[in-house]
Amino acid sequence: MTQGRGAAPDTPLDSAPGSEKTTDEAAIALLIDMVRIYSPAKQEQGIAQCLVQAMARLGFRAERDEAGNAVGHLGTGPRHIILLGHMDTAPGEPPVRRVGQVLYGRGSVDAKGPLAAFIMAAARATPLANLRVTVIGAVEEETYSSKGAHHVVGVYHPDFCIIGEPSRWNRITLGYKGVLQIRYGLRRSMSHTAGQERGVAEEAVAFWQRLSSWAADRNAGQDGPFGRLDASLRGIRSEDDGLQEWVEMFVSFRLPMGADVDALRSAIEARRGLAQIEELNYEQPFRAAKGSALAGAFLNAIRAEGGEPAFVFKTGTSDMNVVGPAWGCPIVAYGPGDSTLDHTPDEHLDLDEYLRSIHVLTRVLQRLASIAPTCCGKSPAR
Repeated sequence: MTQGRGAAPDTPLDSAPGSEKTTDEAAIALLIDMVRIYSPAKQEQGIAQCLVQAMARLGFRAERDEAGNAVGHLGTGPRHIILLGHMDTAPGEPPVRRVGQVLYGRGSVDAKGPLAAFIMAAARATPLANLRVTVIGAVEEETYSSKGAHHVVGVYHPDFCIIGEPSRWNRITLGYKGVLQIRYGLRRSMSHTAGQERGVAEEAVAFWQRLSSWAADRNAGQDGPFGRLDASLRGIRSEDDGLQEWVEMFVSFRLPMGADVDALRSAIEARRGLAQIEELNYEQPFRAAKGSALAGAFLNAIRAEGGEPAFVFKTGTSDMNVVGPAWGCPIVAYGPGDSTLDHTPDEHLDLDEYLRSIHVLTRVLQRLASIAPTCCGKSPAR
């Protein structure tokens, strides 16, 4: 466990939870414990154990599943809601510290804040008539695999789902772009730098420029970032051993709704030359309906907490891209925090916003438990 460093003297990181399981102090203490545990993708064992123990103390039936996800269940109602967050973070360990009501540290925003809010809201809202709640801390969301989300797709068939991602306490995310990620590789015999043949690094750059031009032509007339196909060069490296030279390049495409993925694959193939292309990951774009009972419950809850709700769409991806198409149930993404801080050295979360998001989520769960099953567009039992 990575210990917090640099805490302000008047706000120690080791503040103990209050005597009541759902107090604000306990909610903050849980989040601090989670952020202190370094958990980049494929190193989630420590945070998973922490969450299973924490959920068990809060009355959940808690376990780790076959994929390594931390899972907690509350209630036995006929309708089922899944609160799906993720435990892994981007790599890097900026110092964990609390300064007043601001918590700094890797994962505070993306996405331990939303996951901790899920746990505390579910504990506060119970008992819930007619509603069964499952909180999942998924593994490997920050990698190509999305291992945790792909595992739960085949295990559950919920009536509602909330994805734990930062959107600010008063905003609801309805959709994400898709993604196609490729590896470009080229290897060949060395040639003299004074010769006519381009080196492998130049060939890779030329491939990238051809793809960038193709994407720019495709985006002509598109308004707004959610409608564009964004190409980005994520990494390139080249080496030689005196006999051969080789280059490796990673390219990512963010896909809008309606993107012709076959046309993109054809464009890549037509421009690759003698290089080898490996497709590392593909997730289709996804957009949820704003008129669902779940979205309505969030609108009401945010207004009840004094906010003006708004819908947003994200240019990145999340586990919504995996489970949304598979489950076909009302779904949104929600969580405290400023998503522009994701993966940055300055990642930090306003604890007042975190607590407010717990209040919103508690109201959402209570409202869903009170409405008739016919309002949800799905049968009451799955």
